[in-house]
Amino acid sequence: MTYQSPIDPAALADVTLSHQEIKRYSRHLIMPEVGMNGQKRLKAASVLLIGAGGLGSPLAMYLAAAGVGRIGLVDYDTVDFSNLHRQIIHGTKDVGRLKLESAKDRILDINPHVQVDTYEVPLTSANALALFAPYDVIIDGTDNFPTRYLTNDACVLLGKPNVYGSIFRFEGQASVFYAAEGPCYRCLFPEPPPPGLVPSCAEGGVLGVLPGTIGAIQATEAIKLILGVGEPLIGRLLLYDATAMSFDEVRLRKNPACPICGENPTITELIDYEQFCGMPAHDHSEFAAQTNGRIPAITPLELKQRLDAGDDLFILDVREPHEWEISNLDSLGAVLIPKGQILERLNELDTAREMVVQCKTGGRSADVIWQLQRHGFKKLLNLEGGINRWAQEVDPSLPTY
Repeated sequence: MTYQSPIDPAALADVTLSHQEIKRYSRHLIMPEVGMNGQKRLKAASVLLIGAGGLGSPLAMYLAAAGVGRIGLVDYDTVDFSNLHRQIIHGTKDVGRLKLESAKDRILDINPHVQVDTYEVPLTSANALALFAPYDVIIDGTDNFPTRYLTNDACVLLGKPNVYGSIFRFEGQASVFYAAEGPCYRCLFPEPPPPGLVPSCAEGGVLGVLPGTIGAIQATEAIKLILGVGEPLIGRLLLYDATAMSFDEVRLRKNPACPICGENPTITELIDYEQFCGMPAHDHSEFAAQTNGRIPAITPLELKQRLDAGDDLFILDVREPHEWEISNLDSLGAVLIPKGQILERLNELDTAREMVVQCKTGGRSADVIWQLQRHGFKKLLNLEGGINRWAQEVDPSLPTY
C-alpha cells in the first residue's frame, strides 16, 4: 500500500549530519531503504510518547538510538519497585524519582543528539491538542481506555498517525490508527467495555518481557512512517500470544459511520473521556476524586482499632486468587470474591452488615464499592492503600507487591 508520510520534505532542507552522527548511524546509512536522506528524515522527525512505563521504555530507547531528533514524553508518575521487571528505562536507583527524569537521563545517555521534551502532566481533553500539535507521530503507550480514546480522537482531529500498542499478561496488540489513510481506534472499538470488565496490568499482571516485544513493534512502525517505507500496520491489528509464540493479524476497515472519522462525524471536539468510559484515566483525576468523595474510607490503623474493639466488620477482598496467595487477611476473616465476580455473587453479601472492601492499593476496591452502592449497599468502607498499606502500617510480616 502507499501512504503519506507525516514528515514534510521541506523540513529536510536545513538538516545535516555531523561526522559523529554519520559514524553513529553508519549501519542505517548503508541500508538503501534509509541512507542519508532517511537518516535526515529521522533527525527532522518529532515523536510524542504517551507514557514512560512498560511500552514507553523500549519505545524511547529504540527511537533515541535510531536518531529520532525530538522525543516528547508525557507522564507524571514516579518509579516504583513494581515497575522494574518491565520498565527497563528505569533502574533500582531511580525508585522514587519522576519517570520523566530517569527516562530523560537514559535517553540522553543513549544518544546525546536527541532533544527530549518532558511534560509532567496527566493527558486530558484540555491539553491534548496543544501537546500533540508540534509532533509528527503520536505513540500510545497507555493502559486505560479513557486515554486511548482521547489519544485517538486528538490524533484524528489533528490528522496525525497514532501508533497503538496494548499489553496484558502474555498477550499484546499493535496497530497504526491513521484516519487520513485508514481506520481509527473508534472504527475498531466504537464503545468502551463496561467498567471493571477488562482488568489493567496492575490488576491482572503482565509478563515482564512483553512490553519489549510490543514496544519494539511500535517503534518499528513509527520509524517506517517517518521513512515512508514498507507496509505499516494501517488497517491491520497485530495480535501476539507469547505463550504460543504466535502472531495473528486481523484486517480492519474504516467505518463510514464512525463518529469521529466517518462520513458524517458527530464528534468534532474532545469530550469527557472518563465519563464516556465510566472509569478514571488517572490516579489523581477529577473522576477519581469525585468517586472517592462518595466512598467512605477507613485507614489500616482505624480498621485495626475497630477490630480490636470487637466491632462486627465483614472484610471483602476483591483481588485475584493468585494475589490472595501472596498476602491476605484470612486470619481476620476476610473473604475473597474477585472484582469481576462481584455482581454475579451479590447473594453472598449482606446489605445489613458493615463491610470493608480491600484490594492491593485501594483502586479496585473503590470501583467495587461504587458498583455495590448502585445495588443498594450502604454500609461500605474502602480500605485506604489496600493490603499493601496494611502490611506497611499494621502487619509488617505480610509482604508488599
